[in-house]
Amino acid sequence: MLNVALPKGRLGEKVYAMFEKAGFECPSIKENNRKLIFENAEKQVRYFWVKPSDVAIYVERGAADIGVAGKDILLEYSPDVYELLDLNIGKCRMAVAAKKDFCDDNKKTLTVATKFTNIAKNYYSSLGRDIDIIHLNGSIEIAPILGLSDVIVDIVETGTTLKENDLTVIEEIVPISARLIANKANFKFKSAPIEEIMKSLSMQAEK
Repeated sequence: MLNVALPKGRLGEKVYAMFEKAGFECPSIKENNRKLIFENAEKQVRYFWVKPSDVAIYVERGAADIGVAGKDILLEYSPDVYELLDLNIGKCRMAVAAKKDFCDDNKKTLTVATKFTNIAKNYYSSLGRDIDIIHLNGSIEIAPILGLSDVIVDIVETGTTLKENDLTVIEEIVPISARLIANKANFKFKSAPIEEIMKSLSMQAEK
């Protein structure tokens, strides 16, 4: 049985549709219920829904053989997994945003509000910029408005939320998209079905 961790929400539904096209369907997953685990014994596949930020943990620890996680999660937490494939969905970008009139004074320590502390640290370290990180879990856009931080580091999809809060992207850090990942040990034992899925998903990702 191949165990697959899917991220809950819209992205997970898109991902499952790709697996279905790859020939690893599980009809019960489309039933309107609150179940979290779904199996298709004939196809030898078991899916389960987890919080997007937890997919990499399930895969790294071996509870899932493969899963789909955003590149942001992989960069932030550096899980010990194989990154097999860019699925070309869930596209957005990790960016630095600030108030429109913001001007960076290099003589001062830059205060950065974010929930992606490692990504922010690594990015500013590469620039040699001295920063003070404020870790927030949500509503990050209001930090510069209330004077809590100079800038924010966050995922930007359309930029609408930034515009509505009079913020603008001042630097792009890295493009983000959904990635197929695998547990390193389990990959050796289940390489045939994993590679079959990879092959089909890569054909879909190229379209």
